[in-house]
Amino acid sequence: MDFNLTEEQRMLRDSVANFAAKEIKPIAEEIDREDKWPDGLWQKLAELGIMGITVDPEYGGAGADILSASLACEELARVSAAVALSWGAHANLCCNNLNSHANEVQKRKYLPPLCSGRHIGALGLTEPNAGSDAVGIQTSAKREGDFYVVNGSKMFITNGPVANTVVLYAKTEKSAGPKGITAFILDTKFPGFSVSRKLNKVGNRGSATGELVLDNCRIPAENIIGQENKGIAVMMGGLDVERAFFGTYALGIAEAAFEESVKYAKERVQFGKPIAAFQLIQQKIADMYAQIEAARLMCYKAAILADNVKRGGKGTEVHLISASAILLCAEISVKVCEEAVQIHGGYGYCLEYPVQRFWRDAKLGTIGAGTSEMRRLIIAREILKM
Repeated sequence: MDFNLTEEQRMLRDSVANFAAKEIKPIAEEIDREDKWPDGLWQKLAELGIMGITVDPEYGGAGADILSASLACEELARVSAAVALSWGAHANLCCNNLNSHANEVQKRKYLPPLCSGRHIGALGLTEPNAGSDAVGIQTSAKREGDFYVVNGSKMFITNGPVANTVVLYAKTEKSAGPKGITAFILDTKFPGFSVSRKLNKVGNRGSATGELVLDNCRIPAENIIGQENKGIAVMMGGLDVERAFFGTYALGIAEAAFEESVKYAKERVQFGKPIAAFQLIQQKIADMYAQIEAARLMCYKAAILADNVKRGGKGTEVHLISASAILLCAEISVKVCEEAVQIHGGYGYCLEYPVQRFWRDAKLGTIGAGTSEMRRLIIAREILKM
């Protein structure tokens, strides 16, 4: 196996890392404290060239692979998980889905403003009563002439309060179960759409999350992604890429917590010596490092497999590996962040040190994009083929 990144991938990673250090790190605590997205940041991300990172160049994107996008997510998350989350929802959940599944007319209409940063994207899947049971969504869409009238609500939608374009899933044939789901492109200016509330979260503050309401919302029939009642294929393909991609979100948080822990352990003196000299602290540092490196390998493998499928490759290994990657990365991230707080002692529990922010942010990784429990079920079913 070749574990080396290409020159283009290294350049992209370093470019995003430098941008994050300069533009985001100085205000990361402010973003969290005020729960506010910085003015002008979307445009700066567009100028960096990553708003449509995996979108084909003819639609304004960078044409990069999933691994490159994952590297960018990792570097953003090392500085601000909130920024990585909102950017990822836009670039991966919305733009990549449209680039992969929308038709030519739809791509030319919706992707250029998303890639330029003029519009913000989101994914509308989760509902108040349909989280892990994604195919159990109840939002309905009924055709009336050249439109579909959509009714229902979506919950926990990253970028929901600020999005212009939403990849939306609804039931067009309720009795058909998963085979009755259709994917749509929702323009949030369509009549009948509204944001009922912005959610106040414990972590990832600054990344807007909301509840969306569709009250007789009229979506043109031309905005169907693929075919009516064939949305499950779009959904499942998107979920595989999402799991592979957002594993590096958790990885980046863990890396940041690890770096702060090493720095603090060398500086903090107790009993006349740095706490890094104590074997119990050394054990924590060693375990954190080994776990992060194991998570990195799994993440990158999942991204490479997702790229192979995107290029037309066959096989279902990506289902197994992507679920395994995000399961491993998310749980390791939580564990590493807990150890970081422990190493910092009382200071780790104070808001003046960033490890408490990493700790709060990391927990989402075990809940969002499917819970750890559901990921284990996916892994087991793939192994056992049940």
